[in-house]
Amino acid sequence: MQRFDFAGATAVVTGAASGIGAALAHALARRGSDLVLLDRDAGRLDAVAAAIRADHPDRQLHTYLVDLADAAATARVAVEIGQRHPRVRLLVNNAGVGLGGRFDQVTFDEFSWVIDINFRAVAQLTHALLPTLKAEPGAHLVNVSSLFGLIAPAGQAAYSASKFAVRGLTEALRHELVDDGIGVTSVHPGGIRTRITENARVGSGVSVEEYTAGRAQFEKLLTIAPERAAEVILRGVERRRGRVLIGWSAKVPDLLARLLPASYNRLLVTGLNRGVVRPTPSAGAVPAADTGRG
Repeated sequence: MQRFDFAGATAVVTGAASGIGAALAHALARRGSDLVLLDRDAGRLDAVAAAIRADHPDRQLHTYLVDLADAAATARVAVEIGQRHPRVRLLVNNAGVGLGGRFDQVTFDEFSWVIDINFRAVAQLTHALLPTLKAEPGAHLVNVSSLFGLIAPAGQAAYSASKFAVRGLTEALRHELVDDGIGVTSVHPGGIRTRITENARVGSGVSVEEYTAGRAQFEKLLTIAPERAAEVILRGVERRRGRVLIGWSAKVPDLLARLLPASYNRLLVTGLNRGVVRPTPSAGAVPAADTGRG
């Protein structure tokens, strides 16, 4: 498969109002791509779009305001994108949300909210736009999973379930779409400095003390700039890599999970262990390794 050509491409990016999504939008514009940006935060999305238009006035840029938790709204936006942008070469499913709390500390509605945004919306948009990708020579699909799509710490049942599902879907699509000439990349960021902790929900059964302590531990791990993460992702896309891990905070746990799939939990002796694995106080923590918003 030839290297991905960004110049003249139309790229769809979800969760584009902040974090990795915003950084990807800017990086894609610099590489010569036209943009279709989705998010639920109107103010931040408008600010990202205005900045890109000012720096790259020759780029075509369209924005769509959508809450990906709403399946009907997601379907409407997908249809509109397919009709207005029939030459999509790159789809980046980046949007994600977090939920702090053990499985017995969250309601099923809270659990379902995470699954809807982090997984159902990814599958729904991909399914809707796949004919468009197949019609564009050299197309590529990127699904952003997480460090927690590689390991599943205590207190992150909903988040890990959604991100493992994204990983599984992406791996299957990589095998299914190779004959169509479509590249597929699964992305697993480590500790990226995004707004995920600000936007995450806390399970109804999580105490304030648990949440505060867990969030403080997580925020210590957010050391990688979104701009760096975006560059790593796009280098992976250009080279048609099937999987991209960002930072040692993703690479080391991935290695441990491969070597000790049933007992890696006890060997994560870094700050990740102290901030994630112990049921208390981290049961109320929010995920440190995420990408943007729904």
